Amino acid sequence: MSKVTVVGAGNVGATCANVLAFNEVADEVVMLDVKEGVSEGKAMDMMQTAQLLGFDTTIVGCTNDYEKTANSDVIVITSGIPRKPGMTREELIGVNAGIVKTVAVNALKYSPNAILVVISNPMDTMTYLALKSLGLPKNRVIGMGGALDSSRFKYFLSQALGCNANEVEGMVIGGHGDTTMIPLARLATYKGQPVSALLSEEKLSEVVASTMVGGATLTKLLGTSAWYAPGAAGAYVVESIIHNQKKMIPCSVLLEGEYGESDLCIGVPVILGKNGIEKIVELELTADEKEKFAASAKAVHGTNAALKEVGAL
Repeated sequence: MSKVTVVGAGNVGATCANVLAFNEVADEVVMLDVKEGVSEGKAMDMMQTAQLLGFDTTIVGCTNDYEKTANSDVIVITSGIPRKPGMTREELIGVNAGIVKTVAVNALKYSPNAILVVISNPMDTMTYLALKSLGLPKNRVIGMGGALDSSRFKYFLSQALGCNANEVEGMVIGGHGDTTMIPLARLATYKGQPVSALLSEEKLSEVVASTMVGGATLTKLLGTSAWYAPGAAGAYVVESIIHNQKKMIPCSVLLEGEYGESDLCIGVPVILGKNGIEKIVELELTADEKEKFAASAKAVHGTNAALKEVGAL
């Protein structure tokens, strides 16, 4: 019997739980939140769609009762405050560091063998915090960001091409930030054709720029962080783990020499299966891409340094 816990029943967490249930990724999905009644109410609401949508997954809600999360295969951490218009993900570090660390410690008391999927922002730094503070092996701590950024990249590519997004391949690596992500336009394809041969250089540059500020654009429109795509991206990562799909998905993981970087979590393509990160895939980057990746890593290192300033590490 498979079990997934989603900590945080806000917009992102509830969406993630709903997608997990609808796609029957696990037999049981537990939502936990600090606010009395929220996770219980949302779980009940979702369960009342089971007959309408035809899924058999059981969804359970609880308020700060970590015992109900026991024996989870995967724990998804969405806890923390969301962005407001004009805020960067990095500005959330002071508040979210303490929340994420507490949540991870409590959840692992009851599920010591679980794999962690981190969604909370700033995502790369929260992934690094979870890894360093918990002492888990690197294969069991995964940041979701690259899956979301790549999905947004494929959306903007499909809009520019006027095609079905499911027929586009594209990948974003680097930090999960407005200035640190690196959409790999050179490797993007549509039905096997290089996108660079189908779109002008100017149009492709627009797609890359739109991808990089994709989250900020939605925050400005919505007045808070987006939730449908982030929640679905988290569920997508979980599915590859629970179902041992061995998908190649860009995720924030600890590098130890790969891509010339060490001691940071940053987005690179990995193979995800039942053991979590089963392999880090090293792409052959161009000189320009290597330069951008190094700059992205430097920025992430800078954000990580703030963990010590707030006493989180």
